Order: sequence, then C-alpha cells, then structure tokens
Amino acid sequence: MLSRIDLKRFKCFETLKLQMLPLTLLSGGNASGKSSVMQALALLNQTMREHEWSSHLVLNGATVRLGTAADTIDQVYGRRECEICLFDDESTRFGWVFAGDRSEMSLAVKRAWGEAPTFEDWDLDDNTGLHRLLPRHVSSHPLAERLCRLTFLTAERLGPREQYRLDDPQLTSVVGPRGEYTASVLHSGRDYPVLRELRDEQTPPTLLRQVESWMAKFFPGFGMEIEQVRRANAVTLGIRTSRETDFLRPGNTGFGITQILPIVTAVLSASEGDTIMVENPEIHLHPAAQGAIGRFLAQAASAGVQVIVETHSDHVLNGIRRAVRTDTLSSENVAIYYFRPRTETKGDSIPQVESPDIDANGNIDNWPDGFFDQIDIDMNFFAGWS
Repeated sequence: MLSRIDLKRFKCFETLKLQMLPLTLLSGGNASGKSSVMQALALLNQTMREHEWSSHLVLNGATVRLGTAADTIDQVYGRRECEICLFDDESTRFGWVFAGDRSEMSLAVKRAWGEAPTFEDWDLDDNTGLHRLLPRHVSSHPLAERLCRLTFLTAERLGPREQYRLDDPQLTSVVGPRGEYTASVLHSGRDYPVLRELRDEQTPPTLLRQVESWMAKFFPGFGMEIEQVRRANAVTLGIRTSRETDFLRPGNTGFGITQILPIVTAVLSASEGDTIMVENPEIHLHPAAQGAIGRFLAQAASAGVQVIVETHSDHVLNGIRRAVRTDTLSSENVAIYYFRPRTETKGDSIPQVESPDIDANGNIDNWPDGFFDQIDIDMNFFAGWS
C-alpha cells in the first residue's frame, strides 16, 4: 500500500507531504490541488505502463495530458525542476527529481533514489537504461508493480454508447481513465473471482455477476448483459432496471448508471494491494446513491484495495462516516484532507492542507471553513442567523 506521497514544486505545491491510508479522501475548493496529487501518481503510472524504457516523465498520454513542463512545475517557486517521492507500508521509498525546459512536453529524470532495502542515490548512467523510471535492479520491486497496476478514473467518464470497444485483456487489465474499457473488462473477465470480502454471498463469485449484484444496490432491479458483436472487436451492453422489462440500450437508461459502472467494475476486478483513484464518484448520482458509493468505497478499502477519492459531495463523506460507525472500516484506516487554493492561505497563518480526524463513531473533530459546510451556511441564512 502507498503510505505517503511527497511533492516539491509540483503544480500548485511548493512542498506537500501527505500520509495515505487504505481510504484517503481529498476535498476542498476548485483549483486547490486535489487533482494534482492524483495526477502525480497518474504520471508515474502512465510512463511506466506506456513507455516503460523511457528516461523521461511523459506528461501527455492516454491517462493524463498536462501539457508542458511550464504546466507541471510550480510557477511560483519552481524553475526547471519538480520532485515526487513515494513511500509504501514496508518503509520503502522511491524518489525522483524531474527537470526540463518549460516548453518541453516531458521531463528528464535528473536524479533518482531509493531505499529498497537500503538507501542509495542511484547512478543513472546519463539517464540511460531506466526501466519503469528505475534502475533495472529495482524495477520489479512491489512498489513499482503497484504503480503499474494503479487505476485512475477521471471525472470525465465515458457516457452511454451504442457499442463499446473490445480489446485484448493483456492490454486492458483496468477500466481506463474514462472507464472506456469497462465493458471489455467485464466481457473478458466475466468469470474472474472477486475478492471474498467484496462478494455478495447470494450471488456467484464471478466478476460479471458480482458487478450486476452491486449495481442493483444502487439501482434496484438492475440487470445487464454483454454480447460480442459478430466479426468485430466490439461488445454491446444491455441494461435494465426492472425485471419486468427487456434489456435496453445504455442511452435509454439513467445517465448515472454508466458513470458508476466503471467504479464498481474497477473495485471488483482489483486484487488485494491494488490502488484505485476516483475523481468525483458522485457525478450524475442521486444523493442516496452518492452515500451508497461512499460506503462501497469504504468496504473496498476494508478488503485490502487502497482507495483514493476526490469528492465535492458531503453525501460521499457521510457514506464513509457511516461505514466507520458500523465497523465496515476502522477509523484508523481513513485519512481526510481539506485543500485550500494557495491564494487563500495568506502566508503561513493558514495551512494549504488540513487533515480533520474521524473517530470510531464517524464523528469528525474539526470542520475548517469551507469543509462541507454549505448546507449549514444556507440553513443559517434561511433561519435569519447570518
């Protein structure tokens, strides 16, 4: 499991040290740095998977497209360099300094170091011979393997389609940043066994049936069928929300179904120790379903799948709090962060990132201004108290 990420001069951070737990929730105002934390991990994953012999951090690929070095290096305190450092739960540390001219679309590995098992500053031999951004003797380390298996689901997920692309499962082992490979993963891995802790015991333990069962908890009566298009690398997805109707095309069902299906599929197709990052799981969901997705992600974390979630939804937060209160997930395994735009921190008097604590009853000890407090602000207004 990833236990900490440190960033220096990356995007909007001069310095950031963020502890990561089985479930890490990122919240805060728009353009406050939440997505930047995820993007740092996504860049490592993207480079390791798509360009495994590269000596550069690839800024533009299938997962994220950040532009140039000028868009990636902190424009206030950075010049030509930024730094990413990762720790896992075995106290292993990998770190990189990436550098480049501000117009370049990738950043060279200027320096790399690690502690696996003893600390060393790796000789990069003029940046040649790197494998997965690491010297070959550590490129198969569990931390590197974990980064390669990482799933990042962005907020811009694929909507309803007439048919979906079918790919070789060797190339599409995860659902993709937009959930574009969800149907392919479900078709190819339909008989894959789901982690025991995530199974509905009344349903066969295979991926397709378990996904269908979990989706029915969000959309009562849910059912689906996936069929390959004859003589084509494509599949169709049929969906119904009542046992009394036939399967419909996705475009004739609720839009939220195709937004949550990639999340459920990503979690249930994961192995213990995998990391899943999800931006705004609440998109297009009714408040009750938003709370349910929070509880679902908490259950995933309790099963050994590390979850990093960015959200603007107090319902998602409360779903996680309810999961803690009902002992689905220990409060010691939940980290909550509230980010502020750097322009609002007023020097050193207000921290850029705060971490409210959650107790075993789901109570949160500190509610910074702006931390899921808009309902209270509005109710006070209507009551004439503000």
